[in-house]
Amino acid sequence: MTDPDLAENLARVRERIARAARMAGRDPGEIALVAVSKGHPPEAIRAAWRLGLRSFGENYLQEAQAKMAALADLPLEWHFLGPVQSNKTREIAARFAWVHSVDRFKVARRLSEQRPPQLPPLQICLQVNLDDEPSKSGVRCAEVADLALAVAELPRLALRGLMAIPRPRSDPAAQREPFFRLRRLLATLRALDPRLARLDTLSMGMSADLEAAVAEGATLVRIGTALFGPRPGAAAPQPLGERP
Repeated sequence: MTDPDLAENLARVRERIARAARMAGRDPGEIALVAVSKGHPPEAIRAAWRLGLRSFGENYLQEAQAKMAALADLPLEWHFLGPVQSNKTREIAARFAWVHSVDRFKVARRLSEQRPPQLPPLQICLQVNLDDEPSKSGVRCAEVADLALAVAELPRLALRGLMAIPRPRSDPAAQREPFFRLRRLLATLRALDPRLARLDTLSMGMSADLEAAVAEGATLVRIGTALFGPRPGAAAPQPLGERP
């Protein structure tokens, strides 16, 4: 992808976010954009940085480490989006600013213990399995409160909010329904306990459903395909390619 193509895609994504925010009566400035660079080379990230993007999401630690080394001269903010394996927590805790996919206390505890003390607190979202899909990571809705209260007590972590990847839905109204449930769940947590009152992040919305997510209160959208195009080597274009 050339820089002009990426610039055009970025302008289109930003306009989609701004239009959706205006329709929802929201300030577009409330919505952060994480560019999901999984499967794309360091050169694509460097080109995106030249266009003003600073936050990049990766799903696989080994791939991310190679990119971090190649882009060490840039002040990038790295977000980990994929399932967190216990044997990878040390490197994730040391190299990332955000982890969106915490769904077990064991993982959160290891991230807390292994976060280098000289770094700022690691920003954490709990991944919620909204549709109770057996094949998908995420804590069940009924278990979120207990996990949130436990994670909020851990040092060197800052629990920020919730993340979800609903199963694909093509109808805009149907897309909004799971995001509404995640927004309601965050509100329930905030009212549950003073330790959770400052939760402020809804990490939801990707290339195919960002409008629905913004309408339901997303504060952070994770966009890959709409920015970078299909991942190199992918069998076919996948509009939800940024899924962990």
